[in-house]
Amino acid sequence: MDLEPVKCYPAVIREKVRYSDTDRQGHVNNVAFAVFFEAGRVEILFCSGIKLNPAGTEFVLARSNIELLGQLRWPGEVVIGSRVEKLGRSSINLRQAIFQEDRCAAVCDSVMVLIRARTGRSTPIGARARAFLQSLQRPTPSHVENTD
Repeated sequence: MDLEPVKCYPAVIREKVRYSDTDRQGHVNNVAFAVFFEAGRVEILFCSGIKLNPAGTEFVLARSNIELLGQLRWPGEVVIGSRVEKLGRSSINLRQAIFQEDRCAAVCDSVMVLIRARTGRSTPIGARARAFLQSLQRPTPSHVENTD
């Protein structure tokens, strides 16, 4: 697998690895990986300062595929990188990666769908939200090369 560095992810957050995330040997439990990826999605959906879902709508996770590549350890922190891979009419395909000490420990491909809360049916992503989400797509090669 060709792993990308964190600079290939325009949305980046840091999370502390908690002791409760681990087994007795200090290895982070596999379930914690899903929680770290969720933190990255939440940052995009709810912490940008832009209301991405209008009243009466909500984003739901339709698919999540995590590939574990290495161990995470406690104590320490992780860096979660996220980007929009594809933007559909009502869906967002995300690519995420978890790094610890500049080493990629896991990647996740997920799909979120904007639905009407009352009906559960998909609804289109608005223009303002779409513009913001497009800004989180993969950086161009020249942009990535010039970030050092």
